[in-house]
Amino acid sequence: MDYLAVIVTAAIGFGVGALWYGVLSKPWVVASGVPTDANGAPRGGANPVTFAGAYLCILLVAGMMRHVFAMGGINTVGLGLMGGLGIGLFFIAPWITLNVLFAQRPKVLALIDGGYATIACAVMGGVLTLF
Repeated sequence: MDYLAVIVTAAIGFGVGALWYGVLSKPWVVASGVPTDANGAPRGGANPVTFAGAYLCILLVAGMMRHVFAMGGINTVGLGLMGGLGIGLFFIAPWITLNVLFAQRPKVLALIDGGYATIACAVMGGVLTLF
């Protein structure tokens, strides 16, 4: 396994999340129901432990994607994008939706979080094939 590819891919997936949630932060805060501070930002949201945990989760996804791609012979950017899109859209987003449904959260939360998983996995899949 190419560890550098996985580390870089995870960093890019993390960056996609920063952009995604930067744009959709207000509706996400409302839909998620997280407690906010006086400025409307999630309380404790800038906690480095939270960001480290998020990166670790994305690193695990990137590592498993790399493994699956190697086993499946996915070695072009187009196939990587398609494989990543499939993982995000058909594995991760439905599981997120399941959690949102049972938590009785607003459906828009599933769209925001599932949308991130789908877009980030597609980008990560394309990036993985560049190494």
